[in-house]
Formats: sequence, C-alpha cells, structure tokens
Amino acid sequence: MRTQVAIIGAGPAGLLLSHLLAQGGVESVVLETRSEEYVAARIRAGILEHSSVELLESAGLGDRIRAEGDHHRGIYLQWPGERHHLDFMDLAGRSVWVYGQTEVQKDLIKARAAQGQEIHYEVQDVALHDLEDRPFVTFTDKFGQSQRIDAEAIAGCDGSFGPSRNAVPAAEKYEKIYPYSWLGILADVAPSTDELIYAWHPDGFALHSMRSATVSRLYLQVPNGTDPQSWSDDRIWDELATRLGHGQNGWKLTPGPITDKSVLPMRSYVQTPMRHGSLFLAGDAAHIVPPTGAKGLNLAIADVALLSRALVAQIRERSSALIDSYSEDAQRRVWRCTHFSWWMTTMLHTSGDPFDAQLQLSQLKWVANSEAGATGLAENYAGLPIGY
Repeated sequence: MRTQVAIIGAGPAGLLLSHLLAQGGVESVVLETRSEEYVAARIRAGILEHSSVELLESAGLGDRIRAEGDHHRGIYLQWPGERHHLDFMDLAGRSVWVYGQTEVQKDLIKARAAQGQEIHYEVQDVALHDLEDRPFVTFTDKFGQSQRIDAEAIAGCDGSFGPSRNAVPAAEKYEKIYPYSWLGILADVAPSTDELIYAWHPDGFALHSMRSATVSRLYLQVPNGTDPQSWSDDRIWDELATRLGHGQNGWKLTPGPITDKSVLPMRSYVQTPMRHGSLFLAGDAAHIVPPTGAKGLNLAIADVALLSRALVAQIRERSSALIDSYSEDAQRRVWRCTHFSWWMTTMLHTSGDPFDAQLQLSQLKWVANSEAGATGLAENYAGLPIGY
C-alpha cells in the first residue's frame, strides 16, 4: 500500500498527527501494536496546558473539553503547616484543564471515524527501511499477512519501546533516573480539593489530583522497586492523610474505594536529533519527563503541532523550511519542559538529607511568597505558547 505519511503509534500523538494532516489535505496510515481497546483504556496524563487546549479547539476537538473538563486556575503548594494557592490566571494569564488522556483518545477516535483515517491495530514486526531515500515500513497485520507501506515520510509516535527511536543512528541520548517512584491510585470518591495539591513532607512527596467529580487520582513518593500490592488500602489512605495535611486548618481528606494501584518510576530522557532522513520523532519516542510538571502529553501535542505544519508544507507546497527546522524547533520546548519537570521534581521529593530538605523548604517559601517565583512556576506549568 502507499500513503503520504506512515505513522507508527496510535496513541494521542499519532492520532492527533493523523487528524491534523487530514485537515491539511495530507493522507496518512497509522500502525499500532496494541489493540484499540488497550490503547483507549490506558490511564496516563490528566492535565492539559492552555496551549494544548487552544490547539485541540482549533482542530475541532475542544467541545467535550469545555463541556466535561475541569477548568483550573492554579494549584496548591503545601508543606507541613502551610498551604498556598498559586493562581495562574492572575500570575500569567493562562490556565489548565483536568481532562484525562483517555478522554483525549476518545475524541480522537471519534474524529478518526468521521474522517475515515486508516488504522491497523495489533500489528507485529514493524520495521522502518530506506529512511534516507525511498522510505517504507513493513509489518505483519493481525491476520498474519506481511504488509508494506511506501510513504513520503514516517512519523515515529510509538513511545519508548517502539522501533522508531532506535532507527535514528548516532543519536545523542541524555537520561536521568530519579531515586524514587510514585505509587498512584484511582479511587471512587469525590476529590477532597478543588485544585491539585502538591505537598512536600519529610516522609515524602504527595499529590492530590482528580479525574472527574467522582474519581480521585492520588500519588505517594515511594522507593524504586516498590510492589504496589505491598501497600494495603488503609496504609495508603493513612499516609496520604499525613502527607497532605488532614486536619490542617480544618481540611479533610475523604477516603474511598481504591480501584487501581500502580507504581511509576521517575526518569528524564531526551534524544536528539528528532529527525533522521524521512523519519520524524514525536512525543515519548524522543523524550520522557517525570510527571511532576504535567508535561508528557502536552509535549507530545506541541511536537505534533509543529510536525503536522511542517509535513503539510513539505508535501503540499514542497516547502522544506519547516521540516528542516523541526528537530531544533521542537527541542527548544523539550529542554525547557525537561528543566521545569526536573525543577518541580527535585523541589518536592525528599532525599533523606536534612540539608536538602532545608533547601527545598527555602525554595518552596520563595515560590509561594515571591510574585516573580510564583509567576515563573505559573508560566511554565500552564504552558508556554506552541512554537516557543
């Protein structure tokens, strides 16, 4: 088969790229190793930046975000005895939305059905070929048949473990493994807060997030290698209550039935360049950030926004300026978000070193009480304009 752009990966990055290309008059075929049901159900990011919402709305994908998403003006920063609200709208004129990746995926799947985009799920043996001349992709479809797609460009939106990342020869790779993980839970209980609480505590970081008006998402800092099943429900709620300040100034954490437990290791990873010949990387295929700064999904959206414009210009207008600068343009934002995610992570997670703890508390107090410090956090968290 033949198409203009072969897209590897049918998560939000791949489907959004296919959607934007279709709007620009460019054909694509999407390949995905997992089943459609698996991809649709993956529980990942839940915060959309201001710029991400603007991009999704401009692509005709914003109706449910506005109707069902939860608009947040800011976050709470907390340490024992103190909780401070940072209002992003007042500080930076931008806000965020709580709208889970699963919901973004639903919107993209619905849009795909309307556009008639071609997607092959449950494929195997995906391989990329001849990237510097006449690119093509080979794979085995779910019926066991060998297939080949010839394309003008290939987009690697297949995350950390797909074939695209390793198809870039002599890439420079930067990685940091953090000495802690997150124990995350989903609970069938209304959130105990109106906006996210980021809590520093001597026993470790805690985060109170949410998925909806009836579902809470909460996290605890735990050692690497922690088995989530080694933590009982009661122990989790007790530790969350301690770290989040149950009883502080009358605030209460309401527990509820836990429906999911998982442990998320923390790491930063950046690979450069994000292009090799006719292969272009986007999202987790090129970079990973710890979730503290809520940047993973938003970085993927920003990559795809740049890449879609560049591919449309290259294929429809034979203008190569945007495609030639794609990697450099994308990585400017990648490194900014990588730094912000590292900064939030190291400010809030304890190491057991009393000296580090005092530095963290000093920094938290500065951010909470300095307009300049608070504005810097707000500007980065709510998201810089796409194209920064």
